[in-house]
Amino acid sequence: QVQVVESGGDLVQPGGSLRLSCLASGFTFSTAIVRWFRQAPGKERELIAHINSDGSALVTDSVKGRFTISRDNAKNTAYLQMNSLKPEDTAVYYCNPYLNFAHHYWGQGTQVTVSS
Repeated sequence: QVQVVESGGDLVQPGGSLRLSCLASGFTFSTAIVRWFRQAPGKERELIAHINSDGSALVTDSVKGRFTISRDNAKNTAYLQMNSLKPEDTAVYYCNPYLNFAHHYWGQGTQVTVSS
């Protein structure tokens, strides 16, 4: 049975940091592209970062220089390190391990709120 569980979301002040984790099971995690999305209230879900099976990664311009994506295949876990957080980063963050069009999996999301 496939499971994807995000954790690490919290309420943080502007300028603060958080590290989100994505623990996956039930498939070969090491072969998956892992994508992080976020969805702010009233907005569409947006892709903000992905990391390939070989460790190469990209982040979207809006978080470049502040967010870093990484993975530990031995732990079946991906991470999103978020620094210099801004109020506009407030959203539910989702992990999406992607094997192919027919096989990609969603977690329940973790809430990140940036507010003073």
